[in-house]
Amino acid sequence: MRAALLRMRRSGLLPVAFGGLVPGAGPQQGYGARHFSISELSGTGTDSLRGLAITTGNGLGGKALAMGRPYTVTDYRTSRVISHEYDTAVAAEGLRSVLAVPIVVHRRVRGVLYGALRQTFALGDRPLTVALDAARELEQALAVRDEAQRLLSYAQPPTSASTDPRAWEEVREAHAELRALAGRIPDTLLRQELLTACARLATASAPAHAPEPPAAPALLTPRELDVLSSVASGATNAAAASRLRLRPETVKSYLRSAMRKLGAHTRLEAVVAARRAGLLP
Repeated sequence: MRAALLRMRRSGLLPVAFGGLVPGAGPQQGYGARHFSISELSGTGTDSLRGLAITTGNGLGGKALAMGRPYTVTDYRTSRVISHEYDTAVAAEGLRSVLAVPIVVHRRVRGVLYGALRQTFALGDRPLTVALDAARELEQALAVRDEAQRLLSYAQPPTSASTDPRAWEEVREAHAELRALAGRIPDTLLRQELLTACARLATASAPAHAPEPPAAPALLTPRELDVLSSVASGATNAAAASRLRLRPETVKSYLRSAMRKLGAHTRLEAVVAARRAGLLP
């Protein structure tokens, strides 16, 4: 959210930007969202907007929340196309021209970005395009986070007593998807959370009283492990390249390197060696 607001301000077209996300919003949150609070401010001179609770249908942001589309007003205080529950807070900040853009992920409104001027001026296509571009970047980040959370909740390994091979195939597929997803996440904390979950999955297959797995002959790089994880889930080199957003030749190179470090002569031997070393589930 903060990065989206800074992008809007740096355009020079929207000197004031603020916004908020629907509380608890996730993949199951739909257009039925009833409210959100303005949590991030950029370029404001007061705290009058901070924490302001916006209810669906009320004010400019509430209208964007309810309808799932952007709206603009040239003079907030005199506009006849919105209700005026928030006039006091808007006036305290000295805002006049305001736009509101919904953040929509998989057809679900997840929050609203605002851009504003302290002058009465018709906000045309250029500032609206800036706000829409910032919203799209935020939407993509939220979509990735949703997918990560979905995989984390889905990828619960079977108990050590489980002998169902299909259950373990699901875990291995989720492990490969999580590693591929982690490489595309700019959020450092979330990326580390995913990689930590991957490490837990990789060691979850050992029975409770099994001896310690042998140490890996050599430490695999993150990309080598990504490729090997995809291969372990049954992916071809082409499928692994698509999943990891790499060239097929690059996948082959990483795979050859991993095989060499693991002392393996085939893909299957490499996967088996990595599982024995606790690197893969």
